[in-house]
Amino acid sequence: MVPMNYYIVLAFILFFIGLMGFILRRNLIVMLVSIEVMLNGIIILFAAISHYVKDVSGYIIIFFVIASAAAESAVGLTLAVLIYKKLKTVYSTDINNFNG
Repeated sequence: MVPMNYYIVLAFILFFIGLMGFILRRNLIVMLVSIEVMLNGIIILFAAISHYVKDVSGYIIIFFVIASAAAESAVGLTLAVLIYKKLKTVYSTDINNFNG
């Protein structure tokens, strides 16, 4: 059986990789993928805690995190496509300069 510390370390590594990807990258698609990586780290953490505590509430939270991640990716990719159609770019620095 894998110790819980390994799951916690894996969850924090995934979360910080996603956080650094979100902070350092300017491409809108990469930023959305980084948010997904952060949410996957949270899912792993909740699953590990719920497994070791033998409680079902962590799995219920995981269900809602997965549902919100799916909604976020659908809305985010739709916005990215619409922004690309309008501006012909998906870089956040160019989007910030857009007026109107």
